[in-house]
Amino acid sequence: MEWRDQGALLSVRRHGETAAIIEVFTAEHGRHAGVVRGGTSRKIAPVLQPGTQLDVTWRARLDEHLGTFTVEPVQSRAAAVMSDRLALSGLNAACALLAFCLPEREAHPVLYRRTVALLDMLGQTEAWPLAYLRWELSLLDDMGFGLDLGQCAVTGTEAGLTYVSPKTGRAVSAAGAGEWADKLLPLPQSLLGQGALDPGGIREGLITTGFFLTKWLAPQLGDKPLPQARQRLIDALARQG
Repeated sequence: MEWRDQGALLSVRRHGETAAIIEVFTAEHGRHAGVVRGGTSRKIAPVLQPGTQLDVTWRARLDEHLGTFTVEPVQSRAAAVMSDRLALSGLNAACALLAFCLPEREAHPVLYRRTVALLDMLGQTEAWPLAYLRWELSLLDDMGFGLDLGQCAVTGTEAGLTYVSPKTGRAVSAAGAGEWADKLLPLPQSLLGQGALDPGGIREGLITTGFFLTKWLAPQLGDKPLPQARQRLIDALARQG
């Protein structure tokens, strides 16, 4: 068995004395793991940094085997984020969430394109935190847990949306909420691309998406806790104000 693809490196762990096992989010083969022989060497180890875009060739005797990767760097994103702690937190959070959420060996082409676009923005533009927030919405959608924030679930209006239902993930207006308002989640305007798009506004949006990641998605994955890297991003945004 053999195939060639391109993808973003999600994680690396040592394997034996000189090898490494990597996970790559590839364009056509989804999240895929494999062994890189010599992955801890001085030549290869600097290439194997989370977020790096790789050209990979995977080989195995049988499809169900772990297999081995031969890797060639396409684009290193480390330099763009190493001097920016917030951007580094964003990169680590995105890679950790993908490793947490994605089923193995299942292609997600739309999410892949959005992920590459996000990774390319990190450390390059001040707009990336909003792009990250929208990426989390895309992640929920791609995993089958998308939110419907286009109009009020009660009145059908597109104006005055201030809540989101924790049960349905649908937006609700202040008028539509009525006496149920205290049972609803706040709908930060940052999730609608409006209001304060500063770190505080983005953080509020991530708290809401985090609810659905925790209550909707995580139970389907064995109720594992969300990666700590995501909380570190939220904490970093809080320090930014």
